[in-house]
Amino acid sequence: MCANVFGVLKSLFGKPFDGGKRMDHGGSQGQPAPQPQPHPSQGPFPQYSQYPQYAQYPQYHQYHQYYQYPPPPPQQPQPYQPQHPTMTRLYEVQREVASLGPQVCTFSGLQDEREYKRLERELARLQTDVDGLDTEGRGELQAARKRAAQELEGLLRYLEENARHPSRLAIEELSREARRLVDEGVVAPQRAGGAPEIGDELVDALQAVVLRLTQVKTEGRVPLRKARYRALTRLCAVQAVVEGRTRQQTLSLPLSGDTHASVHRVNQAMVEVSVARSQLVALLMGLSGRDSCAHLSRVLTELLVELDALDVSGNAAVRNYRKQVVEEINGLLKHLDLEVEGDDTRRYDLAQNDSIREIEAVRGHVSHLRGEVLRYAGSRDEIRPKAELQSLLTHLDQVDTAKNPCIREARRRAVLEVQALVTFLDLREALARRQTGPGEPPAHRAVWLVLGSLSELQAQVLGFGGKRADKSYILLEELLTKQLLALDAVDPQGDESTKAARKQAVKFAQNILGYLDLKTDEWEY
Repeated sequence: MCANVFGVLKSLFGKPFDGGKRMDHGGSQGQPAPQPQPHPSQGPFPQYSQYPQYAQYPQYHQYHQYYQYPPPPPQQPQPYQPQHPTMTRLYEVQREVASLGPQVCTFSGLQDEREYKRLERELARLQTDVDGLDTEGRGELQAARKRAAQELEGLLRYLEENARHPSRLAIEELSREARRLVDEGVVAPQRAGGAPEIGDELVDALQAVVLRLTQVKTEGRVPLRKARYRALTRLCAVQAVVEGRTRQQTLSLPLSGDTHASVHRVNQAMVEVSVARSQLVALLMGLSGRDSCAHLSRVLTELLVELDALDVSGNAAVRNYRKQVVEEINGLLKHLDLEVEGDDTRRYDLAQNDSIREIEAVRGHVSHLRGEVLRYAGSRDEIRPKAELQSLLTHLDQVDTAKNPCIREARRRAVLEVQALVTFLDLREALARRQTGPGEPPAHRAVWLVLGSLSELQAQVLGFGGKRADKSYILLEELLTKQLLALDAVDPQGDESTKAARKQAVKFAQNILGYLDLKTDEWEY
């Protein structure tokens, strides 16, 4: 549930039902006088400060933008009255909503999952209970019941929208594609009793799926961001295991059993690790119906203990061989906590990530420099902060992405922003230094004319801040396409320098189009 739910509920009732503790039963004068309660028309739900579990869900603020109901009209203070049974039941509903709300607002699955059906069933039951409450025609009870029904309806709609959202379906489709690749390339050969031959084709195919997952838009919705994060972490873990297997195929054969008495057991461990690797991949991709991450973790841990107890009698070769196997097991164990990965908001909310903050700081600096460059372009005070931009590129290269594809994509985009400004400055310098001569070929002169036009268009692209539906975007795209057609019409007449210049100009124009597309694709972390 989000802040709207809690904000509205908080506005509904000032204090919770106290079980009648504040009721005046004719007590003595020594007892404190009862405090007046808010009027029941404010609603059934108390202050949410009593429920500390909501403090850990700041993401619920997003819910406010989807379901917003007008606040109740202000009411005059009323004298204290005993609690009505209908209001008591609404308080009970509130307590159940307090428990279900966080589960609804962080559910990242699909409609056919058991957890979805459970949440839907619980919310529907509460709806039925609220609809069946007898208000006895009292306006304040009717208003409270109506608002409680609205909140429950909003939660149901929010649950359904996220489970059926096109982005959520796209994530599931990409996950199915990844499962198919892993099943055909790793799991099926292992089940057939053979050793899977993992090649670069599988690695490249998985990387392509990862890149497509990073492009899925979540609209800032917590369930969608969580679903994308979970899919990415599992697929990246599979990538790491598969790439490790690819590297291992190039290693030398295990040591001979004649080398040392312990070598035979280490060789057996190598075989068990190979099987465990395939089991891990199957678990991460949801292709194993029998095993669990906890079971596999126990098996690998026991294997580590057994290897640690082996007596290698100071034999350096055997000790290094055992160390290699132990490192392989530890590499598999680090992926086994992904069974609950993604429940921590700090993991899938990359806006709180230190690397992302560092990248955003660089982008802010680039934005400032870009504004200064465009402001003074063509004037005496024209600035060319190329050295500063190069230092920013170095800074970005040092940002730790932790092998997170979304952070890598964010860094790549920041690098492209810096490079776009650098190429703009380079072209303006080249145009300023250019000196025409009587012997210059007409085709070469035509290429430079196009480059001059591209420089002006690039300045507009750098300053563009709209969307693809804007007329200015369509106009820029058309003008850049015309420059490409003009370059295509240039006949170099066999002149190699003109051919090279035209080729570079075409690449430059395509880069500007690509940068314009990047600025308007509304990508998010």
